[in-house]
Amino acid sequence: MSLLKIAVLDMNNNHPNEGMRCILQIIRSVQGNDHAELSFDTFNVRGNDELPGLDYDVYISSGGPGSPLPSTEAWEAPYFSLIDQLFDWNRQNDCKKHVFLICHSFQLVSRHLKLGKLSRRRSTSFGIFPIHKTDDGCTDPLFGDLPEPFYAVDSRDYQLLDPDLMRIDDMGASILCLEKVRLYVDLPRAVMAIRFSPEIVGTQFHPEADDEGMLRHFLTEAKQMQIITNFGQDKYDEMMTYLQDPEKVGLTQSVVIPGFFRRAIESLAPAVPA
Repeated sequence: MSLLKIAVLDMNNNHPNEGMRCILQIIRSVQGNDHAELSFDTFNVRGNDELPGLDYDVYISSGGPGSPLPSTEAWEAPYFSLIDQLFDWNRQNDCKKHVFLICHSFQLVSRHLKLGKLSRRRSTSFGIFPIHKTDDGCTDPLFGDLPEPFYAVDSRDYQLLDPDLMRIDDMGASILCLEKVRLYVDLPRAVMAIRFSPEIVGTQFHPEADDEGMLRHFLTEAKQMQIITNFGQDKYDEMMTYLQDPEKVGLTQSVVIPGFFRRAIESLAPAVPA
């Protein structure tokens, strides 16, 4: 079996997080459950200005704290250069590079590609929420088997609104998911997932989040007090209930990113040298 090389781009800027643990856990789970020959390297993009080259088969770029709006930080231009190179590679080569972009990375790339309006939310979106599939999402290979709606962890201060549908169509992309319906708020719904190309996809939510690990994390006294102080007891209680429901976060975590890796393995295995 051929070895599949994965580059994990850590966008957390040295902040403690659960997302990287979840991503690496999924990779190891696919290794074990699918008996897949995978290797991975981690790159601290924002903290150490580390970026991979084009010698990887699969790239997964994490969420992270802070603003995705334009900045002069040293890592930003090289990061976008890598993204452009990956799109260019896929246009010019039969053996494609597969890319998954999570939350902060999704926002950055959506801004870079000018796919809509990226702006700060009036208030932080934090919790476990229903995510609604578009018609394209219902037939997408990563989301098609999930229920409508499905549930996922959402944690963000920014959002992608007012998508440029003409530009999205011109580049062959498609909107896969939208945020929850809010009948009591007259505001546009954020775009929650885009398939940028057949091999490149991203979500504004956190499909890597696992129910068991997050439940342990949120049961710690420090995290419990932080959530209750910032979002209230009702929000905390709702999250605890949802994290114990196997048809919510656990289902999404078991389908989306594992499915992404399996599709990459299937499409690249014949072309990757043994």
